[in-house]
Amino acid sequence: MVTAGLIHWILNMLNVTVHIRDVCVFLAPVFSGLTAISTFLLTRELWNQGAGLLAACFIAIVPGYISRSVAGSFDNEGIAIFALQFTYYLWVSAWGGYVFIINLIPLHVFVLLLMQRYSRRVYIAYSTFYIVGLILSMQIPFVGFQPIRTSEHMAAAGVFALLQAYAFLQYLRDRLTKQEFQTLFFLGVSLAAGIVFLSVIYLTYTGYIAPWSGRFYSLWDTGYAKIHIPIIASVSEHQPTTWVSFFFDLHILVCTFPAGLWFCIKNINDERVFVALYAISAVYFAGVMVRLMLTLTPVVCMLSAIAFSNVFERYLGDDMKRENPPIEDSSDEDDKRNPGNLYDKAGKVRKHVSEQEKTEEGLGPNIKNIVTMLMLMLLMMFAVHCTWVTSNAYSSPSVVLASYNHDGTRNILDDFREAYYWLRQNTDEHARVMSWWDYGYQIAGMANRTTLVDNNTWNNSHIALVGKAMSSNESAAYEIMRSLDVDYVLIIFGGVIGYSGDDINKFLWMVRIAEGEHPKDIRESDYFTPQGEFRVDKAGSPTLLNCLMYKMSYYRFGEMQLDFRTPPGFDRTRNAEIGNKDIKFKHLEEAFTSEHWLVRIYKVKQLDNRETLDHKLRVTNIVPKQKYLSKKVDKRSFIEPNIQCNFCS
Repeated sequence: MVTAGLIHWILNMLNVTVHIRDVCVFLAPVFSGLTAISTFLLTRELWNQGAGLLAACFIAIVPGYISRSVAGSFDNEGIAIFALQFTYYLWVSAWGGYVFIINLIPLHVFVLLLMQRYSRRVYIAYSTFYIVGLILSMQIPFVGFQPIRTSEHMAAAGVFALLQAYAFLQYLRDRLTKQEFQTLFFLGVSLAAGIVFLSVIYLTYTGYIAPWSGRFYSLWDTGYAKIHIPIIASVSEHQPTTWVSFFFDLHILVCTFPAGLWFCIKNINDERVFVALYAISAVYFAGVMVRLMLTLTPVVCMLSAIAFSNVFERYLGDDMKRENPPIEDSSDEDDKRNPGNLYDKAGKVRKHVSEQEKTEEGLGPNIKNIVTMLMLMLLMMFAVHCTWVTSNAYSSPSVVLASYNHDGTRNILDDFREAYYWLRQNTDEHARVMSWWDYGYQIAGMANRTTLVDNNTWNNSHIALVGKAMSSNESAAYEIMRSLDVDYVLIIFGGVIGYSGDDINKFLWMVRIAEGEHPKDIRESDYFTPQGEFRVDKAGSPTLLNCLMYKMSYYRFGEMQLDFRTPPGFDRTRNAEIGNKDIKFKHLEEAFTSEHWLVRIYKVKQLDNRETLDHKLRVTNIVPKQKYLSKKVDKRSFIEPNIQCNFCS
């Protein structure tokens, strides 16, 4: 947001009139071009100019980066990868993935010290990087003192202290005997490491340094978030990455980048130690979390470019040399003068011209041509794949869905916009809508209605309360909804069209998040069969078949027969006939269902007058219900300002 606002301010100051919306829409594509340039510069430093050019071409079209750099993608990652690549080229700082950078560069310096590759260049570069980066990052109000008060930054500080101690010992090396230096070196390094370690423990214990976050623990223990922070584990981007995702986002580069890594290790130097550490750490983190595929993509493009560049130099370089053959030496002249001479000056048997031509026409040149053609075919396939993925997967809006018929014609599913437009036109402007947090931004932005939770809700207990309402039976859920002043409930149901991203498939995460805050009322095991299965048919758990989410999803669905091959109430997403077809509501009523049943909206009924009065009596404890039925009550007491009711306010 700061970058977009700054660009907008500069352009308008230069009398270039541009709307802030246009700046936000085209911010990511502009920075993706800068990312290609920074990748070229970094790869050129690591290998050569040809590899840099290939790396820039790769990252310009690779799906793993296109997913966050298409027009309209206004998120941190649009600028982040440019900052990351340019940081690795200049050693400065970046985004939320800054934690990755601020730990990878110190790791590089530490490994160089272990490999005894210390030099004044390393000392000056890292000292400048750490001091300048620390000061600059602390100037940002949002960051503040986090670089010196969070555990994620302690490794950088520790390596900085270790580097200063190492440099000081190197300074003393020329002024002490070998025995004195060894003793001092051992004591100095041990003392420095011990002081730093104990200081970090003490400051963390006293609360001055914040402990490691849950996301950090989830990177090392894949089951940690599911148990302790289900709200983080429920996000699809935080799931472990499948092999299909690697191939989908990187295609042939998955197979070629290990070869580039091998070439770097084979011809190691200080810079290539860094890219090797970058590759190994990024592969691990990308395997743990889908979202971190974004940090793996740049190094995969760089190393694959090195591999392709090395192959092309090996097989095309000889052809270029043959186009400019060297001047004939004296042995060739002697051969022409003495055609009968069978031996050269070294005493070896000469090959006649005809034999040399036959050798050139043999298997060797053909293999070179075949390899070159195969490399070019792989690059062409990669370009075609990237174009297809970009146009079909990453350039389509998530609000408007598209499906294809057997004859190739396309169907547009506009249920989301249809439902949001209905909310905007048919509900009070102050109406509150309860839904799962995934749709909060869309409801607020397109329907202009208040939501309880959205993508920026930091209060985990508030999200858990919504999850509890969805997981409870109708009566218990109604009490929660009345306490939150909910007017409408919106859910996503994909059983009619086979949409797998609906709320029933997300339901277990609602249960887990609710269980974390309300373990006495919600238990995940209650929603499984005795065999441990999550089923929506007749064998499903009674708790599941009577919870609010199930009833709202399958209301009137039991009467609906989708085709002649399946019975009424057949869920296409879960391939099962639902177990509860006789669903009736007491406290809710259906308000809207979109054309393909993808979005369903229910209205929360208001309490009638008798229930409202009894409810106020029960909550405020003014007069017991029995006395109210037999005696006259002064109704003015209900409007006194000191008597409040959260449920009926």
